[in-house]
Formats: sequence, structure tokens, C-alpha cells
Amino acid sequence: MKVITVCGMGLGTSLMLLMEVQSIAAKHGFDVSGEATDLGSALGRKCDFFVASSEIASQLASKNALIVGIKNIIDKNEIENKIVPVMQAIADKRGE
Repeated sequence: MKVITVCGMGLGTSLMLLMEVQSIAAKHGFDVSGEATDLGSALGRKCDFFVASSEIASQLASKNALIVGIKNIIDKNEIENKIVPVMQAIADKRGE
């Protein structure tokens, strides 16, 4: 599955989120590829789900992908608790 992590500039926060999402995915047995980008570049991109801070997530609109907003981007437990159910739902839908 593919994730796009998003922040205002597409550098620090989104890259940190991408690394954390991929680490959590591996821990739970999911294969996740992804990219880190800024908000403007994220719009119109195709992926299975987006991960961003709550502020950025509220500005994302996608008809084809789930959007996960993270309140505290340094809270690994919050990230894990929010993205694992999303990854499981995507995997279940695909029959993985």
C-alpha cells in the first residue's frame, strides 16, 4: 500500500512521519511504500492514505484515499493507534 505524508514545506515533519509510519507498518507486517511532500504537491496525488498533522489534514481533500490527522506528531503511540486500523482496513479490503 502507498502512503503520502504531508507537512507545510514537505521536508522535516513529513519525512519524520514517513519514517515512523513505515517503521510501524513493518512492526505489524504491512508493506508500505510512500513519499513525503508538501500540501500543495499532495493535492491530486494517488495513494491509499495520507498522514499529516491535524492542521494540515483538515486542508487535504481526497475522494480516493483515507486521511489520518495526527494531533501530536512526536507521540509514537498516537501515530500507531491511528494508522494501524487504517492499514488493516486497506489490507482487509484487498484481501491481503
